[in-house]
Amino acid sequence: MLRYALRRLAISVLVLFGAATVVFFAMRAVSGDPATAVLGPDADPSAVEALRREYGLDASLPVQYVQFLRRAVTLDFGESFRLHDAATNLVLTHLSATAALALTAFAIALVLGFALGTLAATRPNGVVDRVVSVLSMLTQSLPTFWVGIMLILVFSRFLHLLPSSGAASPAAMVMPAVTLALPLLSVVLRLVRSGLLDVLHEDYVVTARAKGLSETRVVGWHAMRNMLIPVVTVAGLEFGSLLGGAVIVETVFAWPGVGRLMTDAIAARDYSVVQACVITVAVIFIVINLLVDLLYVRLDPRVRESV
Repeated sequence: MLRYALRRLAISVLVLFGAATVVFFAMRAVSGDPATAVLGPDADPSAVEALRREYGLDASLPVQYVQFLRRAVTLDFGESFRLHDAATNLVLTHLSATAALALTAFAIALVLGFALGTLAATRPNGVVDRVVSVLSMLTQSLPTFWVGIMLILVFSRFLHLLPSSGAASPAAMVMPAVTLALPLLSVVLRLVRSGLLDVLHEDYVVTARAKGLSETRVVGWHAMRNMLIPVVTVAGLEFGSLLGGAVIVETVFAWPGVGRLMTDAIAARDYSVVQACVITVAVIFIVINLLVDLLYVRLDPRVRESV
């Protein structure tokens, strides 16, 4: 188990190094000069050159890359050109809003996914099963940004029930959290449904029913425990994808999280903030994947014996 954990940790470090390298060169491949973007196209060339020297942009690309890696090890990504604050501080300030949004969306997806998946599995090929299956396909196929815009039009523009942007009240989280949760809800729903259908006719479930146990106990205790492994694994991995989806959702709803911070920084060529955002999200994603891998080994004795 320890050897497996160390091997996964070594792979995670390589993945993080790759993510840092990609974001460094990708940002510099984007056309436009950060100093010109900050000072404006009509700025004095001497002022532009001074700003480039201040932020080390006058050095060669290999030198900038080495300096970036050396500072990234200490979580120092430099200062924002626009906001004049340390990029790390800006990310940490906005991270709580993204975490709250992602965790709320994750909870919505799990609760509704398990409830609807169980409902569909216990009534296979019925009206409920078919309606749930159609809704599952729709929620995963519809573009996230379109869903967000439609929710704003219906619940904010026409019905005036929910705020369309910002994070001034708990009600402001409802629409972005639902929008972010829908793709994961579809995945969890289908996994729960298919997993329960596979185990509901197993001998131990038939035996539990023969003993006179209630259907709620049979499904909720005996059947559910034996189909949780794939659901836990996929749900854990999909939680990382929520962070990627948060970039779109936060932009649509003007949610003050890391996703919106990153999109604004990309538009302004704010290298330090973009690098800090991407690496922070990459670290979170890698940690979640590592924990899911270790949990999978813990839950499945077949895997535990092979590592």
